[in-house]
Amino acid sequence: MEAVWVMNPLEFEEHVAELCRRDGCTEVRRVGAANDLGAEVVGRLPDGRKLVVQCKRYAKHRTVGSPDLQRFNGTARSEHGADVPLFVASCKFTKQARAFATRHDLVLVDVDLLGFWHSGTSLAALLDLDIGRSGTNRELTPDN
Repeated sequence: MEAVWVMNPLEFEEHVAELCRRDGCTEVRRVGAANDLGAEVVGRLPDGRKLVVQCKRYAKHRTVGSPDLQRFNGTARSEHGADVPLFVASCKFTKQARAFATRHDLVLVDVDLLGFWHSGTSLAALLDLDIGRSGTNRELTPDN
């Protein structure tokens, strides 16, 4: 994860795109720019579903709150046609953000899950996790 902390936001977006490619996603493109309507990376999951990714490269001590997820939720499906809206952050999500994501079927990858993804855990495995647990500062164990 130390490599992530030295990346600028553009490099972070490209890193997330590369992780998607590594895990079998196709048609992966980094599309983040001014007026991107919340999409930094788009592509297709191995099963063909459209993946739309919002990336936030924040400092370790920051959090992503519900307003960021509300904005992403408002555009991921309606503007970008996402089947799977994925929000990847280099920090934690607030409790309110996790609750919002659960209600609206958004997939969250926080700093802890990003570490697993970066270390070889597949995107498919992350998509199957209970997002309500993400960002709780609890250590994930097989019993969780």
